[in-house]
Amino acid sequence: MNHVLLIDDDVELVGMFSEYLEQEGFRTTCVHNGLDGAREALRGDYAIAILDVMMPGANGIETLRRIRADSRIPVLMLTARGDDADRILGLELGADDYVAKPCTPRELTARVRAILRRTQAAAGAGPAPVLTVGKLSMVPEQRRATWDGAPVELTSTEFNLLEVLARHAGRPVSKNELSEQGLGRPLARFDRNIDVHLSSLRQKLGLLADGRSPLQTIYRQGYQLIRD
Repeated sequence: MNHVLLIDDDVELVGMFSEYLEQEGFRTTCVHNGLDGAREALRGDYAIAILDVMMPGANGIETLRRIRADSRIPVLMLTARGDDADRILGLELGADDYVAKPCTPRELTARVRAILRRTQAAAGAGPAPVLTVGKLSMVPEQRRATWDGAPVELTSTEFNLLEVLARHAGRPVSKNELSEQGLGRPLARFDRNIDVHLSSLRQKLGLLADGRSPLQTIYRQGYQLIRD
């Protein structure tokens, strides 16, 4: 049973989300402040953490920083509707996705399932060949990536998106394809998730021999991983 960690100071809201998630087959633990939430997330017993941005004391952004310092656990952020600054900062710090509040328990659960489908798709599968494109090597079943032999630390969503690009290396992949295959949902209007994650990937990967980034933006077509 997937264990979900809910970190939010709104006790009533968390209780509603928790009840719905448990009806849908999840196990839940609720924590109502950021410091305790970060400590709980780092225990390593959770499939995913749901983290609210607006909390007193250690807010969601600071809590995410603490989690990402030591853990790659998938993190779904809860942000105020229209608050692009917190949303983008959360993604840059390694959040896997976000849901704008107010949201329904059904929407939240669907987003959790989409993240877990991608991170756990290979569970129970046998060994698979390494996916190699130039200096990039990926082992999808083990969620491992290296660039020129050196490990690359990726969030679950960054890994998903890079895997999609690697499997289509040499041709542009549209943002809608990346959202469908990497995030598990259609691309929403004005959604900048893909752009922020790809910007982070560019920083984490090395450069090609000619000094270019291996991840290129193709005007009006999407993104392309260069096959070199």
